[in-house]
Amino acid sequence: MMRALLSMALCLLLALPAAAQDTPAPSGPDRGATGGAQTLEDILARQRGEPVDDSFRRNATGGDDAAGMAGQLGTLGGSSDAEVWRALRYGLDDVKVSSGGPEARVLIQDGGMSWLAFRQGPLATYGAYLLGITIVLLALFLLIRGRIRIDGEKTGRSVTRFQAVERFGHWLMAGSFIVLAITGLVVLFGRMVVIPLLGHEAFSTIAVGSKWVHNNISWAFMLGLVMVFFMWVLHNIPNRTDLKWLAVGGGIFTKGVHPPAKKFNAGQKMIFWATIVFGASISASGLSLLFPFELPMFAKTFAILNDTGLPQAVGFGVLPEMLAPHEEMQLATLWHSIMAFVLTAIILAHIYIGSVGMEGAFDAMGSGEVEEQWAREHHGLWLEELQEKGHAPDPGSDRTKAGTPAE
Repeated sequence: MMRALLSMALCLLLALPAAAQDTPAPSGPDRGATGGAQTLEDILARQRGEPVDDSFRRNATGGDDAAGMAGQLGTLGGSSDAEVWRALRYGLDDVKVSSGGPEARVLIQDGGMSWLAFRQGPLATYGAYLLGITIVLLALFLLIRGRIRIDGEKTGRSVTRFQAVERFGHWLMAGSFIVLAITGLVVLFGRMVVIPLLGHEAFSTIAVGSKWVHNNISWAFMLGLVMVFFMWVLHNIPNRTDLKWLAVGGGIFTKGVHPPAKKFNAGQKMIFWATIVFGASISASGLSLLFPFELPMFAKTFAILNDTGLPQAVGFGVLPEMLAPHEEMQLATLWHSIMAFVLTAIILAHIYIGSVGMEGAFDAMGSGEVEEQWAREHHGLWLEELQEKGHAPDPGSDRTKAGTPAE
């Protein structure tokens, strides 16, 4: 009896491997109908954003009996078969170039698809939301708060706030930025907005013209940016007075509140530095787009960031330090647009407060002259400095205008 039991147990143990072999192992999609190529399910999975194991394509670059990639791409024309193109796409080829670095060996770079998806998707969507929400909030603020009026009695005397060269630099930068913003929006949203309204032919003409204007007027913006920086940087260094201004919100939200401020208050200083920083970033990425093979900026920037360890600390891992020219352009266009959207939202708020939002504010950049009471309420410390130097009218004097321009 014992022998029979032992025999049955031994037979079961021997049968286990065979049973395991008979159990079908899980496998990927059946590609028998496509000859090993991708299936409709692979395509649909990528469109849904699901991860797809593309090893069946990545590794299908020919067997041992196939000619080397360099031989297939030889002077005789070679074989334009699928294995060649897959090897090129995944960087598995052995292509050699006579000049250029490793990036010159990149013959196929399909990052343009993800660039296009981001440009037409999140970039356009969130950029439009940002500008739209900014306009709505400014309209609500005007409706609730109303226009910020001069509270005190007007004196009839004026103070020179900005000299002619200051106003020229400001309007050079501001005017060119407005044109750049409009033409940039045409290029980004043209296919979605202009084509349905005016048709393809009209959009073609508008797009070509917008691109030409955008590229050439950018020089005026950069010149104005440099002028404004050197003329006003000393006046925009933060100080303790700015904390008092910020503590009461600059008096913007409450009537009759006028915190002390010098030539530029804390709000204007924030706009100044935002314009300088974002404007410089936009200019740098714009120059990279104008001269893509001469002024790459992202590979070097990524190398510096990797050395700091910041990308790894926030979960991005090691950023690529070798980028093809087309990859540089793709990143530059996205960064250029993101920075432009942010700066445009800031400038919309600046335009609002300098026009309909505050009484007397436009005069500062219009004629350069402001009402003395306006200066006393919004830039009291600056007005006192001018009066001490004799550059502003004395309240007890009959003079109606400062004799010399303000510093």
